[in-house]
Amino acid sequence: MDGIASILVVDDNPKYLKDALPMYGYEVTVAEDGIEALKILGDEKNHFDLILLDVMMPNMDGWDTLKAIRKNQRIQYIPVIMITAVSEEQKVVSGLKIGADDYIVKPFILPNLLARIEAVLRRSKWQADLSQKKERTINKNVNIEVLTPKEKEVLSLLAKGANNQEIANQLCVQDVTIKTHLNSIFKKLKVSNRTQAVLLAMEINLIN
Repeated sequence: MDGIASILVVDDNPKYLKDALPMYGYEVTVAEDGIEALKILGDEKNHFDLILLDVMMPNMDGWDTLKAIRKNQRIQYIPVIMITAVSEEQKVVSGLKIGADDYIVKPFILPNLLARIEAVLRRSKWQADLSQKKERTINKNVNIEVLTPKEKEVLSLLAKGANNQEIANQLCVQDVTIKTHLNSIFKKLKVSNRTQAVLLAMEINLIN
Protein backbone atom coordinates (compact mmCIF):
# COMPACT_ATOMS: atom_id res chain seq x y z
CA MET A 1 0.00 0.00 0.00
CA ASP A 2 1.16 3.50 -0.81
CA GLY A 3 0.61 6.05 1.96
CA ILE A 4 -1.14 5.44 5.27
CA ALA A 5 -4.04 3.01 5.18
CA SER A 6 -7.09 4.05 7.18
CA ILE A 7 -8.78 1.29 9.20
CA LEU A 8 -12.14 1.35 10.95
CA VAL A 9 -12.07 -0.94 13.98
CA VAL A 10 -15.57 -2.01 15.00
CA ASP A 11 -15.30 -3.71 18.37
CA ASP A 12 -16.87 -3.19 21.79
CA ASN A 13 -13.45 -3.70 23.34
CA PRO A 14 -11.16 -1.90 20.87
CA LYS A 15 -8.28 -0.73 23.10
CA TYR A 16 -5.74 -3.36 22.01
CA LEU A 17 -6.19 -2.75 18.27
CA LYS A 18 -6.56 1.01 18.75
CA ASP A 19 -3.19 1.11 20.52
CA ALA A 20 -1.33 -1.48 18.44
CA LEU A 21 -2.21 -0.72 14.82
CA PRO A 22 -0.90 2.88 14.74
CA MET A 23 2.50 1.49 15.77
CA TYR A 24 2.56 -0.30 12.42
CA GLY A 25 1.67 2.74 10.35
CA TYR A 26 -2.12 2.49 10.21
CA GLU A 27 -4.59 5.30 10.87
CA VAL A 28 -7.30 3.95 13.18
CA THR A 29 -10.87 5.05 13.85
CA VAL A 30 -12.97 3.18 16.42
CA ALA A 31 -16.66 2.30 16.63
CA GLU A 32 -17.89 0.24 19.57
CA ASP A 33 -20.89 -1.33 17.82
CA GLY A 34 -22.43 -1.71 14.39
CA ILE A 35 -24.77 1.25 14.74
CA GLU A 36 -21.90 3.62 15.52
CA ALA A 37 -19.88 2.11 12.67
CA LEU A 38 -22.62 2.75 10.13
CA LYS A 39 -22.92 6.36 11.31
CA ILE A 40 -19.19 6.86 10.81
CA LEU A 41 -19.29 5.16 7.42
CA GLY A 42 -22.30 7.25 6.45
CA ASP A 43 -20.29 10.47 6.74
CA GLU A 44 -18.99 11.14 3.21
CA LYS A 45 -15.97 12.95 4.64
CA ASN A 46 -14.68 9.65 6.03
CA HIS A 47 -12.70 7.26 3.86
CA PHE A 48 -11.54 3.82 4.97
CA ASP A 49 -9.32 1.30 3.24
CA LEU A 50 -10.34 -1.59 5.50
CA ILE A 51 -12.82 -2.51 8.23
CA LEU A 52 -11.95 -4.84 11.11
CA LEU A 53 -15.35 -6.04 12.27
CA ASP A 54 -15.95 -7.99 15.49
CA VAL A 55 -18.86 -10.42 15.38
CA MET A 56 -20.14 -10.25 18.96
CA MET A 57 -21.16 -6.68 19.85
CA PRO A 58 -24.11 -5.03 21.61
CA ASN A 59 -26.91 -3.24 19.70
CA MET A 60 -25.92 -4.53 16.26
CA ASP A 61 -23.65 -7.54 15.77
CA GLY A 62 -21.01 -7.97 13.10
CA TRP A 63 -23.12 -10.06 10.71
CA ASP A 64 -25.92 -7.47 10.53
CA THR A 65 -23.35 -4.69 10.22
CA LEU A 66 -21.67 -6.51 7.33
CA LYS A 67 -25.02 -6.97 5.57
CA ALA A 68 -25.74 -3.23 5.90
CA ILE A 69 -22.30 -2.33 4.54
CA ARG A 70 -22.70 -4.57 1.49
CA LYS A 71 -26.13 -3.07 0.72
CA ASN A 72 -24.79 0.49 0.68
CA GLN A 73 -23.50 1.39 -2.79
CA ARG A 74 -21.07 4.03 -1.54
CA ILE A 75 -19.24 1.75 0.92
CA GLN A 76 -20.05 -1.76 -0.28
CA TYR A 77 -16.60 -2.42 -1.72
CA ILE A 78 -14.58 -1.58 1.40
CA PRO A 79 -12.77 -4.82 2.35
CA VAL A 80 -13.85 -6.35 5.66
CA ILE A 81 -12.00 -8.75 7.96
CA MET A 82 -14.28 -10.41 10.49
CA ILE A 83 -13.00 -11.05 14.02
CA THR A 84 -14.68 -14.13 15.48
CA ALA A 85 -14.46 -16.24 18.61
CA VAL A 86 -13.57 -19.92 18.40
CA SER A 87 -17.19 -20.87 19.19
CA GLU A 88 -18.38 -18.83 16.17
CA GLU A 89 -15.96 -20.31 13.65
CA GLN A 90 -18.62 -22.54 12.12
CA LYS A 91 -20.47 -19.37 11.06
CA VAL A 92 -17.50 -18.10 9.07
CA VAL A 93 -18.66 -19.66 5.80
CA SER A 94 -21.92 -17.74 6.09
CA GLY A 95 -19.95 -14.57 6.73
CA LEU A 96 -17.84 -15.10 3.64
CA LYS A 97 -21.00 -15.58 1.60
CA ILE A 98 -22.41 -12.32 2.99
CA GLY A 99 -19.31 -10.53 1.80
CA ALA A 100 -16.45 -10.77 4.30
CA ASP A 101 -13.03 -10.72 2.64
CA ASP A 102 -11.28 -12.68 5.38
CA TYR A 103 -11.62 -13.61 9.03
CA ILE A 104 -9.42 -14.20 12.05
CA VAL A 105 -10.27 -16.16 15.18
CA LYS A 106 -9.74 -14.81 18.69
CA PRO A 107 -7.47 -15.04 20.52
CA PHE A 108 -5.06 -14.16 17.73
CA ILE A 109 -1.44 -13.08 17.62
CA LEU A 110 -0.79 -9.64 16.20
CA PRO A 111 1.61 -10.74 13.41
CA ASN A 112 -1.12 -13.03 12.06
CA LEU A 113 -3.62 -10.19 11.95
CA LEU A 114 -1.08 -7.80 10.40
CA ALA A 115 -0.34 -10.32 7.65
CA ARG A 116 -4.04 -10.69 6.86
CA ILE A 117 -4.50 -6.91 6.83
CA GLU A 118 -1.60 -6.48 4.41
CA ALA A 119 -2.89 -9.25 2.14
CA VAL A 120 -6.43 -7.86 1.98
CA LEU A 121 -5.21 -4.31 1.36
CA ARG A 122 -2.90 -5.58 -1.37
CA ARG A 123 -5.74 -7.45 -3.11
CA SER A 124 -7.97 -4.41 -2.82
CA LYS A 125 -5.32 -2.19 -4.45
CA TRP A 126 -4.81 -4.69 -7.28
CA GLN A 127 -8.55 -4.78 -7.95
CA ALA A 128 -8.77 -0.97 -7.94
CA ASP A 129 -5.81 -0.69 -10.32
CA LEU A 130 -7.32 -3.31 -12.63
CA SER A 131 -10.67 -1.53 -12.64
CA GLN A 132 -9.00 1.78 -13.53
CA LYS A 133 -6.98 0.10 -16.28
CA LYS A 134 -10.12 -1.44 -17.78
CA GLU A 135 -11.90 1.92 -17.65
CA ARG A 136 -9.00 3.63 -19.41
CA THR A 137 -8.94 0.88 -22.03
CA ILE A 138 -12.66 1.23 -22.68
CA ASN A 139 -12.30 4.99 -23.06
CA LYS A 140 -9.39 4.57 -25.43
CA ASN A 141 -11.26 2.09 -27.60
CA VAL A 142 -14.21 4.45 -27.87
CA ASN A 143 -11.92 7.33 -28.79
CA ILE A 144 -10.20 5.31 -31.52
CA GLU A 145 -13.52 4.49 -33.14
CA VAL A 146 -14.74 8.10 -33.31
CA LEU A 147 -11.65 9.58 -34.95
CA THR A 148 -12.24 10.09 -38.66
CA PRO A 149 -9.63 8.95 -41.22
CA LYS A 150 -8.71 12.58 -41.86
CA GLU A 151 -8.23 13.23 -38.13
CA LYS A 152 -5.97 10.17 -37.88
CA GLU A 153 -3.97 11.50 -40.82
CA VAL A 154 -3.59 14.90 -39.17
CA LEU A 155 -2.53 13.23 -35.93
CA SER A 156 0.04 11.09 -37.72
CA LEU A 157 1.61 14.16 -39.38
CA LEU A 158 1.53 15.95 -36.04
CA ALA A 159 3.52 13.10 -34.50
CA LYS A 160 6.18 13.56 -37.17
CA GLY A 161 6.71 17.14 -36.03
CA ALA A 162 4.76 18.99 -38.71
CA ASN A 163 3.18 22.31 -37.78
CA ASN A 164 -0.33 23.41 -38.76
CA GLN A 165 0.74 25.09 -41.98
CA GLU A 166 2.87 22.13 -43.08
CA ILE A 167 -0.01 19.74 -42.41
CA ALA A 168 -2.39 22.02 -44.32
CA ASN A 169 -0.02 22.16 -47.30
CA GLN A 170 0.40 18.38 -47.37
CA LEU A 171 -3.33 17.74 -47.18
CA CYS A 172 -4.15 20.61 -49.55
CA VAL A 173 -6.51 22.36 -47.15
CA GLN A 174 -6.65 25.70 -45.34
CA ASP A 175 -4.80 26.23 -42.05
CA VAL A 176 -8.13 26.90 -40.31
CA THR A 177 -9.30 23.44 -41.36
CA ILE A 178 -6.34 21.86 -39.55
CA LYS A 179 -7.19 23.85 -36.42
CA THR A 180 -10.74 22.51 -36.62
CA HIS A 181 -9.44 18.94 -36.95
CA LEU A 182 -7.10 19.41 -34.00
CA ASN A 183 -9.85 20.78 -31.77
CA SER A 184 -11.97 17.76 -32.65
CA ILE A 185 -9.09 15.37 -31.93
CA PHE A 186 -8.40 16.97 -28.55
CA LYS A 187 -12.05 16.71 -27.57
CA LYS A 188 -12.43 13.08 -28.65
CA LEU A 189 -9.19 11.94 -27.00
CA LYS A 190 -9.96 14.02 -23.90
CA VAL A 191 -6.61 15.84 -24.00
CA SER A 192 -5.75 19.53 -23.95
CA ASN A 193 -2.77 19.86 -26.29
CA ARG A 194 -0.98 18.26 -29.24
CA THR A 195 1.73 16.64 -27.12
CA GLN A 196 -0.84 14.78 -25.03
CA ALA A 197 -2.70 13.78 -28.18
CA VAL A 198 0.42 12.31 -29.80
CA LEU A 199 1.50 10.46 -26.63
CA LEU A 200 -1.95 8.92 -26.17
CA ALA A 201 -2.17 7.99 -29.85
CA MET A 202 1.19 6.20 -29.61
CA GLU A 203 0.21 4.46 -26.39
CA ILE A 204 -2.93 2.95 -27.95
CA ASN A 205 -1.17 2.16 -31.24
CA LEU A 206 -3.21 4.64 -33.21
CA ILE A 207 -0.01 5.88 -34.84
CA ASN A 208 3.52 4.50 -35.03
